[in-house]
Amino acid sequence: MRYFFTSLIIINVILFGLGNIVQAKPVNIPVQNTAASNTNDADINQLINYFFAAARTGDNTVINRFLEAGFPINQVNNQSYTSLMVAAYNGQYKTTQLLLQHGANACIQDKRGNTAIMGALIKAEVSIARLLYAQKCDETLTNKSGLTVEEFAQYWGQSEALNVTQ
Repeated sequence: MRYFFTSLIIINVILFGLGNIVQAKPVNIPVQNTAASNTNDADINQLINYFFAAARTGDNTVINRFLEAGFPINQVNNQSYTSLMVAAYNGQYKTTQLLLQHGANACIQDKRGNTAIMGALIKAEVSIARLLYAQKCDETLTNKSGLTVEEFAQYWGQSEALNVTQ
């Protein structure tokens, strides 16, 4: 199954080129044919979904293929999450590590103002939380509830994960 998806990704990259796929914002491609435009957008969204599925399941082979092809590591999905957030939340330590090694930004916030470390804390992924905490985001960064990462950890009963005293 992994080879099927990898092949499909490579075929899509060849057919549609990286110029339209690697942008981290919505793609506006001027075309005459509306059906062709919808198809291209659907293909781009499908590639994004594959990348996030690989982050969720810890498929580092697929993650590496995307990154080698120039896929933007901090791409957000339609829920405002990055692949780092998805990997951390789903307990994928090695994938989280891989994404960080390739330059993933641990300080990006989702639509609620939460970062990848906050997702790891919710799921009590202590080793991932510690890995992300070492990335040193701005200490004054708060989510939309007004909580810093330390306060968030305390709220979720995970202060020890950060070695934060209560």
